[in-house]
Order: sequence, then C-alpha cells, then structure tokens
Amino acid sequence: MGNNSIIYINNHVEEIKRIYISIKSKIVSKLEKFKYILRAGSDEDIFAELVFCILTPQSKAISCWSAVKKLQLNDLLLKGNEVRVANKLSGVRFRYKKAKYIIEVRKIFSIKAEISIKLKIEQLVKNKNERDWLVNNVKGMSYKEASHFLRNIGLGENLAILDRHILKNLKLMEIIKEIPDHLSKKRYLEIENKMKKFANKIEIPISHLDLLLWYKETGEIFK
Repeated sequence: MGNNSIIYINNHVEEIKRIYISIKSKIVSKLEKFKYILRAGSDEDIFAELVFCILTPQSKAISCWSAVKKLQLNDLLLKGNEVRVANKLSGVRFRYKKAKYIIEVRKIFSIKAEISIKLKIEQLVKNKNERDWLVNNVKGMSYKEASHFLRNIGLGENLAILDRHILKNLKLMEIIKEIPDHLSKKRYLEIENKMKKFANKIEIPISHLDLLLWYKETGEIFK
C-alpha cells in the first residue's frame, strides 16, 4: 500500500467520522426503534420484518418495504395465497419466487394456523443460534438477509449486513481487496470479522457503522 493509498483511506475515514458526528443521534434513535419491535411489537410486526428481508435481494429496500405495507393493508401478509401475494410485490425482483418463500415461511412460524414468531426467535436467542438457524431453515435467507432481519428486530449489535453498499465501502478502504461474487458462510464471517476490527479501530459500533455507510451511499437512514 503506497502513501497515496494511506492518505486516501485516512481521508475516507475522516469523512465517515464527520458524517457520524452529524447523524449519530438519528442512528441511536433508529436502533432503539428496532429493539422495540422484539420487545413490544406483535408477531405480525416481527413477521413483517422477516418478509421484508426475504424480499430485499437484488431489490431496493424502499420498494420492498412498500410491498410489505401493501400486503398488510390488503390482509395478505399472514393469509394471502401465492398468486395474490405475488401480485402485490410490485417493484420486487423475482416476486413469484419470493411469494413462494413467504408462503413457506408462514408455515415455519405458525402454530395452529396463527403466526407465532416472537416466541421462536426468543428461544433461538437463548440457544445462541438464531442466525444459523434462519439461514438453514428459511428459504431466501443468506447470512446477509438473516443479519438484516436480526438487526431490524434489535438483535444485530455484533452483526454485519454485507450488502453492496457496505462491501463497496470496505473495498474503498481496502479492508477487503475485492467485492466477492458470492459470499459463503466462511467468507461472510471473515469479512464480518474484518469489519468488526475496523469498527473497533475507529471507535464506531458495528451496528452504527452499518447505518452510517448506508446513509453515506443513499443519503438516508432506512431499514
């Protein structure tokens, strides 16, 4: 790494720190709202976050959340069949495949035809295997989506959501050499660990860093 690279990375980090100072309170507020969902939200609230994260691969987050709200408004999130669900997923790529995933994940988290996800998540947390369990049992969920879901219900303090925005910035700062085409479990955890070390080094919690880099790329703090 040459001197120019060092100067560039330092400037990049300084930019991140400047942005962080200006939006830290907003990040803290957003993370508190996420924690509230598991603590005081309904099973439907939690399930909505799960569906949102299933929809996000290769689709814009805002479009995916809009689709979730449409499902809720039309009483289709918990009850709609595959065709009716797919019809409401406008703006979501691979909507027919993802509609199937939604129908299947309902069954996983249902007891006597009623969604009961909160208790299951709490049990997984006690067993300390919530992310692996989600990846292994929920179709459409990789480590990125599982991490995203857990963060959105207040369980992501030590998790990285390695989406394209985050990976782009990690490459810019030479924390990773290249953006991988595919993230195996091993590769995901390796990059996550590097991101944790970087977060510790610049004294910004990794949960804050994720939303910070998202804001840097998009100009907003969303989900």
